[in-house]
Amino acid sequence: MQCVVVPIDICRLFMLIWRLDFLSRFTYLYRFQHTATHCNTLQHIATHCNTLQHTATHVHTLQHTATHCNSLQLTATHCNTLQHTATHCNTLQHTATHCNTLQRIATHCNALQHASTHCNTLQHTATHCNTLQHTLHTHWRLHMHARRWTHLYN
Repeated sequence: MQCVVVPIDICRLFMLIWRLDFLSRFTYLYRFQHTATHCNTLQHIATHCNTLQHTATHVHTLQHTATHCNSLQLTATHCNTLQHTATHCNTLQHTATHCNTLQRIATHCNALQHASTHCNTLQHTATHCNTLQHTLHTHWRLHMHARRWTHLYN
């Protein structure tokens, strides 16, 4: 094999090298720019994803808070019902106590009325007894007096 020397135009050779270099750089820059754009897109998507994740966490927290709030509201309603029932129960208990007191007073009053009636009967009997005793004593005195007079004149 023999080497053949071909005449080359140096200017033309430099132009070719320059074009190759330009195309190589252009391709590199295009790839770099494309990669940077792709990276920016991925970064934008990641930021959007983080925002969505933060929003989802916030929504979950709000949902948990709303559930807790509903539970507290139900508890408060139940508590108000119990408080109303307790107040009503206290009123009924006070009324029952008052009723029991009135019933004891009525029973005592009936006993006193019965005792008063019995006392009036006893008083009437005592008065009648005194009248009878007085009458008997008077009658007895008259009888004894009459007997003595009859005895003296017979």
